[in-house]
Amino acid sequence: MADAPLVEKHIQYVTSFQELVATPFSGAVNAICWKRELTGDFSEIVQKITLSGNITEVEPEELRKLQLSAQGQLARNILLNDLELLKAHGASPVLNVISHYDRDDTFPFFPADVYSFHVDRSPVPTDTILCTYHGASSEILPNAQGIQKILISEIRNELRKLYDGADEGFEAFLTEHFFDLHYQAMPDAQPISLGLGHMWRLAVDHPESKVPPCLHRAPEENVQLRLLLIC
Repeated sequence: MADAPLVEKHIQYVTSFQELVATPFSGAVNAICWKRELTGDFSEIVQKITLSGNITEVEPEELRKLQLSAQGQLARNILLNDLELLKAHGASPVLNVISHYDRDDTFPFFPADVYSFHVDRSPVPTDTILCTYHGASSEILPNAQGIQKILISEIRNELRKLYDGADEGFEAFLTEHFFDLHYQAMPDAQPISLGLGHMWRLAVDHPESKVPPCLHRAPEENVQLRLLLIC
């Protein structure tokens, strides 16, 4: 079998939910994908959800009450099944309809919102699991193709201007304010779209992790609302 493209060396593909949650991250692999071709009309569900702000959480009870076509019912069954699979696994999945996320303009030189490539951090072992069913999908980036923003001299100098403590406390300041979680893609970087219908498990920065955390970001929204499951 030919080697995987260099850009995808950090991705492992599986064929079932059980494989998705049971396969350990190892070596360079920090993203695992359960590839699926889903049937059903997810756009019908998005159109019939009553929105409440830029992010609307959809409860299973609301899904069950929707009056849907046959294709809409197929989509609903998939959503409910995915939620049940994750809950049975011990996760706390959330299904959202998203028009957009809030932008962070606190520091113009350092936007720290989810549109920036970033990693997730947890004090306990965990993973990030997500699936986009409709609309634009998230992107991941090979770690070798991103650089921590706090290591970029121009950005680091600006951050130092914000910090008014002793030099030895600067690194702790960066961590406390989550600046160290954000990355900038290199000029020749090749981000990878997570696509529609595929369920992904991404490595998180936690004390017991044996692999680097996965760099990812939310997509720039288009005219379509986004239907996203995440936990």
